[in-house]
Amino acid sequence: MLTAAFSRGAAARVNATSIRSLSAWSAVKAGPPDPILGVTEAFKADIDPRKINLGVGAYRDGNGKPYVLPSVKKAEEIVARASPDKEYLPITGLADFTKRAALLAYGADSEPLKEGAISITQSISGTGALRIGGAFLARHYPHSKVIYLPVPSWGNHTPIFADSGLEVRGYRYFDKKTVGLDFEGLKADLRAAPEQAIVLLHACAHNPTGVDPTQAQWAEISDIVKEKKLFPFFDMAYQGFASGDTARDAFAVRHFVSQGHQIALAQSFAKNMGLYGERVGAFSLVTADPAEKARVDSQLKIVIRPMYSNPPVNGARIANAILGDAALYSQWEGEVKGMADRIISMREKLYDALTHDLKTPGEWGHIKSQIGMFSFTGLSPDHTKVLAEKAHIYMTSNGRISMAGLNDSNIEYFAESVDAAVKGKL
Repeated sequence: MLTAAFSRGAAARVNATSIRSLSAWSAVKAGPPDPILGVTEAFKADIDPRKINLGVGAYRDGNGKPYVLPSVKKAEEIVARASPDKEYLPITGLADFTKRAALLAYGADSEPLKEGAISITQSISGTGALRIGGAFLARHYPHSKVIYLPVPSWGNHTPIFADSGLEVRGYRYFDKKTVGLDFEGLKADLRAAPEQAIVLLHACAHNPTGVDPTQAQWAEISDIVKEKKLFPFFDMAYQGFASGDTARDAFAVRHFVSQGHQIALAQSFAKNMGLYGERVGAFSLVTADPAEKARVDSQLKIVIRPMYSNPPVNGARIANAILGDAALYSQWEGEVKGMADRIISMREKLYDALTHDLKTPGEWGHIKSQIGMFSFTGLSPDHTKVLAEKAHIYMTSNGRISMAGLNDSNIEYFAESVDAAVKGKL
């Protein structure tokens, strides 16, 4: 009996080993963990009540909780009362939504918008917009298959464009010494780029640094892009969320268009409407005239159809209800400003605590001068490691924090912990 059982067990093990060796996926290697996901997993496993998660790229209210905008709740009621069906959207999405998304981005005074020369499609949030844009440029932009990204940039930019078939290169952006914009390096690298290459620009609230060019610097960048005949591709994921003013946050996009640039634009409504899980976005291109727009529209459909066929409908209906109702739009603008103002207030409180109260070594002015959800603190990997291990404060190893994770209940503890880490006393 024992011998037979042992034989059966041995045979089973041999069989399992054989199956593994014959598996089609036996040579697949484990990929590297996502750095943000790793931060969140470590945070969730921590049982200390003082723990803080500063890795997540989503807004949190003053109590550290996810926030559903009241304007979004009203829009959901409007949509529900209409008893809409669940039919497929067209390939390019909800037409009323894309029309209003273009108006929000380009502004009522935009000449290409007034002339009917902006080709636009709904997308699966900002990521989907970037992917559509990358695929379209790889297939149809005739002058270059090289795209320049700022260094650093959002971690997903490189795989999105590489998977689209573009060659990814970088241009200087962030100065670690000043924890600010390396404007001279940026200009030099754009001037050194081959003519007609594609350049990705963060329209506002640069992710991950929170460092934006001034309006005067944007004008200089526009001139260089024109001089070098570069093709500008804007990623605008934070319109309204950066400064609290949708027009101010769209300055770069609108200025470039006013100067005659044919731009590409990726929009997201995840941050500024809190529609993270609804996946609402848009991709657009400025064309020469309505006839060219029609041809571009047709090719966008050909790109999108085998990618995901058509976009989800619910989030587009919510965003459209807000953008299409004057009172609700005004309420939404106030709520976006409220979110931006809370983050700005956290920046001011953190700066005051580190500089005036704790006298933390170093220069911390960048905490206030940076804008948007994220801040590059200047903390080293050693600092972030000890903050996680000793203070239960979680962020990415490069010192990037989500300012939305700070609130009146935890900012004092965070500042004291940073101070102790910098002084080597944690």
